[in-house]
Amino acid sequence: MLTLNELKTTGIWPKNKPFTEKPGEKALNELGLVMFYSGKNGDLYLIPDANKDVVLLMRSDRVSVFDIPIGDVVEGKGKIQNSISTLGANYANKLGIRTALNTNYEIKNLPEEFKQRSQVIELCRPFEIDMDGETVQLELIFRNYLTGSLYKAYKNGQDPYNLHLEDGLQEWHKFDAPIFTPTTKGETDVPLDGSKVALKIPEIAKTLKSLFIDFSNYAHARGITIIDTKFEVFLNAKGEWVLGDEILTPESSRFIMSADFDAGNFKSMDKQLIRNYAISDGWKERWLSEKTANPSQKFLKASIPAEIKKAVIKGYEYIYSLLKN
Repeated sequence: MLTLNELKTTGIWPKNKPFTEKPGEKALNELGLVMFYSGKNGDLYLIPDANKDVVLLMRSDRVSVFDIPIGDVVEGKGKIQNSISTLGANYANKLGIRTALNTNYEIKNLPEEFKQRSQVIELCRPFEIDMDGETVQLELIFRNYLTGSLYKAYKNGQDPYNLHLEDGLQEWHKFDAPIFTPTTKGETDVPLDGSKVALKIPEIAKTLKSLFIDFSNYAHARGITIIDTKFEVFLNAKGEWVLGDEILTPESSRFIMSADFDAGNFKSMDKQLIRNYAISDGWKERWLSEKTANPSQKFLKASIPAEIKKAVIKGYEYIYSLLKN
């Protein structure tokens, strides 16, 4: 089993992600699992007697929006999110794309409650490239439609990704082929020139674009329109690039029912429902104010209305029911 000391000294764990002092779930501790990191939406555990390259990811019902951890939960989100995440990883695997998901190791006696919201994953290093003399980690975003932050920038005459889009495009314009709008990964996601990034990582950019096109077609045939998605790439123990984090899920992508989309009802079936409420309730502004007053604060003191929680779970479950067939 990988030890905490090895994590600290070998450099495999990012320095900007502190180990947790929380004890973890009692039932998991009794199996010898040791929680070493607690994130915004899930926890990581060391696994006894396992290969040193694998850990347990236990998804929670916690919520984060715009990278802001929220002091509220959406009951049942961890379970359904895990199901869709496993589906997305398996989809990529079938196309020959490596992911951090490890299906060869099973934790014995893991209670069903935890089994339904967990994955065994490879412990990977951050994938970094040099951009204009600066070392950056990436979020690799592909878009089928002109909307969201890109449309806002376009409408304001800005071209943050150096796309040179033609004038006069309307919101929800469908691109002839998906466009690549990568950003840095961090507290602030800085737009990058897509053509420059593609030249740095040609195989990765080409492979992920093909995956996005293939999955968009797969989803559309099942009644879902994929607006965009974000991929994150890591390096495994062999130095190979792998997809990690959320892969083709409502946490990383925007889904709209095709019938709604075609009718001009652009109602997301994903976490956008919570984002919209967060904007209307001023969560960004409140978080900035609260963090300024108390830098050690761990989460925003905010509540998600019950009807929004219900709509999110209903949307996730419906997405899963359509995509699993």
